[in-house]
This record gives sequence, structure tokens and C-alpha cells, in this order.
Amino acid sequence: MANRDHGDPGDAPSVPPPLTEVANSTRPSAAEEARTIAASTNTGTLATLTEAGDPWASFVTYGLLGGAPVLCVSNLAEHGRNLAGDPRASIAIVAPSSESDPLASGRVTLAGVVEAPTGDELAWARDAHLAAVAAAKYYIDYSDFTLWVLRVQRVRWVGGYGRMESTTGEDYCAATPDPVAPHAAGAIAHLNADHADSLAAMARALGGYPDTTAATCTGADRYGLDLRLTTERGIAYTRIGYADPIDSYDQLRSATVELARRARGD
Repeated sequence: MANRDHGDPGDAPSVPPPLTEVANSTRPSAAEEARTIAASTNTGTLATLTEAGDPWASFVTYGLLGGAPVLCVSNLAEHGRNLAGDPRASIAIVAPSSESDPLASGRVTLAGVVEAPTGDELAWARDAHLAAVAAAKYYIDYSDFTLWVLRVQRVRWVGGYGRMESTTGEDYCAATPDPVAPHAAGAIAHLNADHADSLAAMARALGGYPDTTAATCTGADRYGLDLRLTTERGIAYTRIGYADPIDSYDQLRSATVELARRARGD
């Protein structure tokens, strides 16, 4: 088979562009996306450096202290010895997903250096880890375990194919997890089952695709909805932003009702 590059789509279907202006395509920043993914689970793959400088990847659990991963690591473990010898580390975290293609799922890599917390921060770090990993109560106070806080300096977020961005540790720590996305599965299922016509109307009037024949909601967050569209020109994707960002999952219904009204011209 001849080699191909990204400029050659092969037999992959092309995505038709919008025909009209998208009313509001605001979406979470890379820092917000990363914070949301980090808060969505308590497991990741930790990368450390051995004494010889070789990379070492291992499965770990973590809690979050202001966005910073808190690790509880055995000093006898390979990664525990590595962290004690070289504080440089990164953790790769994959968001929970029902996607059949793992590479279509969101994930984030947080890179920086670890420090052993002291004083008040030690108690806060202990509480943060226990809040995320209840089973750690059986070993967190053992003398051969150490709490480490990863001071995040660099972040790489990937939202699936074609969606990726880097951000700083400062922006990551200043961001907050999305209050809607982790709880939106039921609302998304309801929209698709009972309000498919409204979703298609949103895509036609607000999403830039007046030739939409059907629409499915694939995601919801504090800023808006992600839609997968069937159009006369093929499968497309668009973003429908709310009039204003919402602060809680409880506001999702009223925000989507307002979008439906705008789409109808009410």
C-alpha cells in the first residue's frame, strides 16, 4: 500500500462546511477541558524516570488538590523510587467514554514535578486523595508510603480526532471543571429521544447548516451543545452555544429550551 499523509483523506468521508454563519460556537478552553477530564476519574498512567534515565509508565490512582494530582505511592515500588530520585513526572488521564474507538475519547497529559507536601498542605493532600480513593485509608498512613503532589507546569489536552491544544499549568490550575458535562448523559439521551426535531431546527437556524435533515446531540457543557448532523451534503458537526454560560446542571433544561425558542424565531 502506498503511503498517505494528512492531505490525502483516502476513502474517509469529507465533512461539508457550514453554509451560513454559526451563531455562537463558544466551547470550553483547553484548560477547562483538561480540568474536567482530570476530575472525571481517579486513575491514570504515571510516567517517571529511572535512575538510568529510562522512562517508566505505571498505573496509579490520584486525588485532586486545586487541580494538582495527589499520588499516594509506595516507596518500595519502582515509580516510588523513581520519584524520590527525580521529581520530573507526568500523568496521562483518559476520560470515561462509551466510544467504540478509544482514540475518539478525550484525554489529557499533565506534566511537571512532584513535591512532598508539608504543613497544612499535607493534611489537605491526604484528604484530597482519600476523597477520591476511599480504599487508600488502609495504607495511606503506612511509613513506607509517600504523598506526592504533582505541580503541573504543562498540559496537553486531546478531545478526539482533530481536537487538541496545549496550555500552561497556571491556566490549568486557574480553570474549573465543567459543572454540566459529567452529569449530562441522561439529558443528552432525552434530547435525542424526545426533541430530535428541535435539535435539527437549532442546526438549521443557529448552527450554520440550513440543509440539516436530522441532528443528534453528542455532548453538553456549560457553554452549549455539540451536534452531529445529517445534511443533504453528508455528515457534519456543529456547535450550538447558549445565550449565556450556565453554572450548574440544573440550568441545562432552561438553556436548551431557550435555544429551541431562538431556533423557531420566538
